[in-house]
Amino acid sequence: MAPAPTPWGFPPRSSWDPDDDLVAVGADLEPGTLVTAYGLGLFPMPVTLDAEEHLGWFSPVERGVLPLDGMRVSRSLRRSARDFEIRIDTAFDEVVAACGSPDRPDGWINDDFRHAYGRLHRLGWAHSVEAWRDDRLAGGLYGVSVGGLFAGESMFHVERDASKVALLALVDLLRDEHADRRVLDVQWQTPHLATLGVVRRPRAEYLEALEGCLRLPVPSPFRVDDRG
Repeated sequence: MAPAPTPWGFPPRSSWDPDDDLVAVGADLEPGTLVTAYGLGLFPMPVTLDAEEHLGWFSPVERGVLPLDGMRVSRSLRRSARDFEIRIDTAFDEVVAACGSPDRPDGWINDDFRHAYGRLHRLGWAHSVEAWRDDRLAGGLYGVSVGGLFAGESMFHVERDASKVALLALVDLLRDEHADRRVLDVQWQTPHLATLGVVRRPRAEYLEALEGCLRLPVPSPFRVDDRG
């Protein structure tokens, strides 16, 4: 379902600081604002400025992207994948809550974000990929799907390899006839994500790929009508 248009305007790309990941501050987390932002290459996170917390909008100078043909899958991960059942969108709120657990260091997913992405999920724009074992949620990830873009937000695990298995499943879900043009965005390349094949793309290169992929159809597993 298409969200109501956002009343906010984001700064034009020509004004973005080429050396700063933070592009804008303010606006809101309404569905229309979020969908617009992702289409522009932005994503939200809280940011502290002058000792006060604000809503920040980021477009990393070096964007973390996982090429769909570049994920590094070890033999042990392949073996682990056989131990989990993959489900889609059966426990979205639980995945977001686990990703935002206060026990996690440097956590940023607060109640406002949980509620915002829950609304986006119920409109059909945000999705979870879940790894289950013995009917228990063992790990997973969530993100936003707009056209050919899947913008990964966060992942978690309570059993070894569960989040990696969920990521592997996501890659497999995205590898359809449009795979060479789809974009799997993970925001930043961390040392852990680098071991899985995540690479850095200059902002301009990412935005160019984004413009092309937004015209693609949403992958079948994330089309609400296709799943009934």
